Amino acid sequence: MQQEKITEIFDQQASTYDQKWSRLAPINSALHLLSSAILSHLPSTARILCIGAGTGNEIIHLAQKFPGWHFTAVEPSTAMLEVFRRRAEEHGILSRCVLHADYLDSLPPDASFDAATSFLVSQFILDRTARSHFFQNISARLRPEGILISSDLAGDMSAPADSMDLLEVWFQVMRDSGTLTLPEEIEKMREAYTRDVAVLPPQTIREIITLGGFASPTLFFQAGMIHAWYARRVTPAPASANSP
Repeated sequence: MQQEKITEIFDQQASTYDQKWSRLAPINSALHLLSSAILSHLPSTARILCIGAGTGNEIIHLAQKFPGWHFTAVEPSTAMLEVFRRRAEEHGILSRCVLHADYLDSLPPDASFDAATSFLVSQFILDRTARSHFFQNISARLRPEGILISSDLAGDMSAPADSMDLLEVWFQVMRDSGTLTLPEEIEKMREAYTRDVAVLPPQTIREIITLGGFASPTLFFQAGMIHAWYARRVTPAPASANSP
């Protein structure tokens, strides 16, 4: 899906986004709980890069748990970012946040972040080479041994329809939660998963993250179609004294 189209969709959904997905909040809460455990050893003044920050759910969670951390929220949807701005002010954390209303590649390449989060973002990059380049852009902004936490929808969409049990369970979750209720809404999402979102097998996504400059991504979370990995930035070996 084109970047402009993605931004337009999220601009339209911003005012009702959190309410629409509120019944799936337990999934996000579990992901945030595990993410904070993975990042808990970082310095008390850590700097965290949050790509596709949306309305700021993971930032608010981390900021409340780690009161000395600072965050850079990268979000191309100005409407979503404005919702986050209001929420950050309400929670008293706005002074610890930098809001960048654009895509990651426009953020100055300052390799000074201790960690980065990217929740349900890379799945919108359909080209696999471009998707690895996205992770390279994240890696370039992390300190040596910096940590990436990334989640995306994942599954084998090439499997026969009658064997896609996980996908059908995921759609049933949508129905039961009231997130999507009409049959046409489910069909529209099913089509989007094959046309507008790069839903790939988990191992393929792991390989893409590795090509992006991260070592041995570990799958630490799965809830339905949502999978999440963490990995450390690969630190380039120092040049040999005999190198030309």
